[in-house]
Amino acid sequence: MRIMGLDYGSKTIGVAISDPLLITAQGIEIIRRDSENKIRKSLARIEELIAEYEVAKIILGYPKNMDDSIGERAEKTEAFKERLERRTGLEVILRDERLTTVAANEIMIESGIRRENRSKYVDEIAAMLILQEYLDEIANG
Repeated sequence: MRIMGLDYGSKTIGVAISDPLLITAQGIEIIRRDSENKIRKSLARIEELIAEYEVAKIILGYPKNMDDSIGERAEKTEAFKERLERRTGLEVILRDERLTTVAANEIMIESGIRRENRSKYVDEIAAMLILQEYLDEIANG
């Protein structure tokens, strides 16, 4: 059994997968979308990855505002969560993702990734951070 982490954005979805022992998260892919309203291909790709990695649960980044309120992006994420649950039959857990993009950018800076290349990886790293935080939490009870 593995757990999938997703960072859902308007143009991309970052994807991370846990190892079978649920200890570490690895970024595996960024699903790119032609437009925000075109989601069927993205859902199909997520289903392929679920089958390939034998995923049992999904952790979905939840973009709350810094004041803990729910904005438009969080509402779209809630709608995406419902579609994911209907389509995959898996449990989808919303996980606060505030500051994961900031942390992802810091990781890339420390790794020496050039500024112009960071946007290629930020969503995948954010998905990895969202999932790793969840894995650490379940490991520590």
